[in-house]
Amino acid sequence: MIPDPAEFTRYDSVWRRAEPFMRARKNDIHIPLSFGWAARLLDVYPDADRDICLLAILLHDIGWYSIDLERIVNEGFRSDNPLQSDVRFLHELEGVRLGTDVLCDTGWSDDVISSVCEIIDGHDTRPHPKSLNDRIVRDADKLWRFDVTGITVASDWFGMTPHAYADKLAGEFDKLETDYGRAWARDALEKSIKSLFLHVL
Repeated sequence: MIPDPAEFTRYDSVWRRAEPFMRARKNDIHIPLSFGWAARLLDVYPDADRDICLLAILLHDIGWYSIDLERIVNEGFRSDNPLQSDVRFLHELEGVRLGTDVLCDTGWSDDVISSVCEIIDGHDTRPHPKSLNDRIVRDADKLWRFDVTGITVASDWFGMTPHAYADKLAGEFDKLETDYGRAWARDALEKSIKSLFLHVL
């Protein structure tokens, strides 16, 4: 899932400014992979705003930088209701705060900043998406988990074996917001199961 290099180049200043905040919770892996999924989704949903979606996926999880990793794992992934835990709301608020600074410092307009931050604020905790842009970002945020890299990283967050985590993912296709997202998730999971020999392990 490698996006067109020009997609990275257009946002180089944002990547560089946000880079220190990506060195938490494996976001330096999660965010680039999710960015690639977002670029792919935007190719099949041309009515979405490319700048808004790609900036939002680039910045959506930098708020985790402000939170202790033990708290992230225990409350944000292994609690009874992780998507409604205090730490999930906090990382969204911190993402808006840090994302606003990054976008201001890199010269984006107030309208773009407002639209991007509206997606970041609630991307995990809001029950339903507000727009097509929101749907694209939410799917890109999830799709990376179905690949080999996502399974190996996220299974640790959830304290599961890769096999158990793949079984969990197999019940979550309906959590994706777009038809393409659901189809790509199924395809990616099937390939990952074969690559990781999860029929045996």
